[in-house]
Amino acid sequence: MIKYLGSKRRLITEITTAIASFPSATSVTDLFSGTSRVGHALKRAGYQVFANDHNSYAATLARCYVQCDRERWERDATELIARYNAISGAPGFVTESYAIASRYFQERNAMRIDAIREAIAEDQLPMELEAILLVALMEAADRVDSTTGVQMAYLKQWSKRSYNDLVLRLPELLPQAVHGPGYASQLEAIEAAAQLHADVTYLDPPYNQHSYLGNYHIWESLVRWDRPELYGIANKRVDVRERKSPFNSKRAFADAFRLLLSSLTSPAMVISFSNEGFLEREEMEEMLRSLYGGCARVRTLVHDYPRYVGAQIGIHNPQGERVGKVSHLRNNEYLFLVAQPDYPSIALAEEIVLT
Repeated sequence: MIKYLGSKRRLITEITTAIASFPSATSVTDLFSGTSRVGHALKRAGYQVFANDHNSYAATLARCYVQCDRERWERDATELIARYNAISGAPGFVTESYAIASRYFQERNAMRIDAIREAIAEDQLPMELEAILLVALMEAADRVDSTTGVQMAYLKQWSKRSYNDLVLRLPELLPQAVHGPGYASQLEAIEAAAQLHADVTYLDPPYNQHSYLGNYHIWESLVRWDRPELYGIANKRVDVRERKSPFNSKRAFADAFRLLLSSLTSPAMVISFSNEGFLEREEMEEMLRSLYGGCARVRTLVHDYPRYVGAQIGIHNPQGERVGKVSHLRNNEYLFLVAQPDYPSIALAEEIVLT
């Protein structure tokens, strides 16, 4: 899957184990699905998954990895990938914006991205099949980009992988889950909380002020194919300035998260958070204990991990020069397990409740 800030790759086992500690659960809602790495793992484990994200590229990833089933789409997608891999490059929006005006991709690969994206648009594919091909293109582009993993800037010197040829691969589609078909939506999280109903809700809200749209604006433009007006050295979409989330605001986060929690209908939830987030551990625990009429059971699991790659590389100015110092290289990732008083849970049995 694509390189992603805040990816839960290292926590997948812990997250799936936490959700499995609710033995009667058969369905899970993921309201901030991102790359759908978690939703994909839960689908593999047999859960019916409802994945949601307000960004178009993330909703497309969810449609591919959660909603699309291998037995229905694998053959058609494989045939199209073979055809698109044979397409010659032609300059267009991506070439002009991200190879010439900026340096995210080498020109020959940018031309291939343009040509393949145009072919996908012209073919007017069914929504699910289109999602698979868009994800294949997104991931192929990610394998030949010249960034540290986010699109806030590009590298001063070309990355080694940028010299490779762009090649589409079939995304790792899964068969339909034992407990039912998955579903992907593109709603604001609070709206989705009121509409999507599952046994367990998994929440992985943004931890800080950096918006995912700003960090992955090229994927948004590639999926929407709306050729937006761009600004700045990084050539971001202009709507990065306008499409703001309260979850990226220190001032607004607590109220927005409290409203989100009050909108949920699930009897249990698992929440990923960080000690670098807008709320301290104690504030989060207090908020969670107030749920279910003030009778919520809460357990906090703490995992120590290296910080994201950008923090380890350090801060650079627009000229690519390193400025400032890295304050620390590790952080704590929290998993908060929460349930109604009477909802069965192995992890929240009275004799082992830990806070």
